[in-house]
Amino acid sequence: MVSQKVTLTNGQGFHMRPAGVFANAMGKFSSDVTIKFNGSDINGKSLMNIIAACIKCGSEVEICCDGADENEALKTAVELIESGLGE
Repeated sequence: MVSQKVTLTNGQGFHMRPAGVFANAMGKFSSDVTIKFNGSDINGKSLMNIIAACIKCGSEVEICCDGADENEALKTAVELIESGLGE
């Protein structure tokens, strides 16, 4: 398992569009992807779970990836969040 903490920088946080971008990107990996936020473990491949977590701009999250392609998945997840999820 690999993990990294990262801060959301896009202005609206994980609302519908960026959450969809993230979930779709993570769905391409075989590894499990978990977002740790406020003591909760959120499935990083589930659009609805990400939206329900209400993760706002400036929030620090920990991305955890576990599986055969965990390093690639973590790298992609961190790059997406640091780039503002396309916003």
